Amino acid sequence: MQIGMGPDSIHFTTALQKFAENGDKTGWTYIEIPAELAKQLKADSRKAFRVKGHLDQYPISGVTLLPAGGGNYIMAINATMRKGIAKRQGAMVTASLELDEKKYELNTDLVACLDDDPSAKAFFETLAPSHQNYFSKWIDEAKTDATRTKRIAQAIFGLTNKMDYGQMIRYHRDKS
Repeated sequence: MQIGMGPDSIHFTTALQKFAENGDKTGWTYIEIPAELAKQLKADSRKAFRVKGHLDQYPISGVTLLPAGGGNYIMAINATMRKGIAKRQGAMVTASLELDEKKYELNTDLVACLDDDPSAKAFFETLAPSHQNYFSKWIDEAKTDATRTKRIAQAIFGLTNKMDYGQMIRYHRDKS
C-alpha cells in the first residue's frame, strides 16, 4: 500500500479485497483504510463517517467508511463503483478521499410511499439513520424507473413486515 496525505485529504494505493464469509458483509468488495489515514480525515472517530473523492479517476461522494477494528476502516466498493473503475478483487486502486459533510437526503419517492404506509414508516423510523440510508441508496442505484419502482415496493413490503435491509434483500432474493 502506498500512502500520501494532504492537509484535508488522503491519497493511497491499495488492493480491492472481498469478504468470503463475514455475516452481512459476505461477498462485499472493499478497500481498507488504515487508522493513521482515517485519523487524517476525522481525528478520534470510532464511528462510521462519509467521504467523497475519487477511486482512480472515478468520482465518488456520500460513501461511508465503516469501522473495522483497531482504528482501521473499510469502504465498500459497490457494483456501480467497480464498473466505474473497471476493476475487481485483487486489482490495485488509487483512492483520493476527503470528508464529505453534506447531509444525505433520503429518496423522495421512498419518503412519499412511507407517508402512505404508517406501519412501514413507524418501523423505518426505528432504524438507525445509516440503516435507513441502505434502503434509500439501493433505490437510488436503480438504473431504470421500472427497477426503482420495484425496489420501492420491495422496501415498503419489507418495512411493513419489520425486516431490516439485509433481511429484505435476502427475502426477495430467495423468492426469485
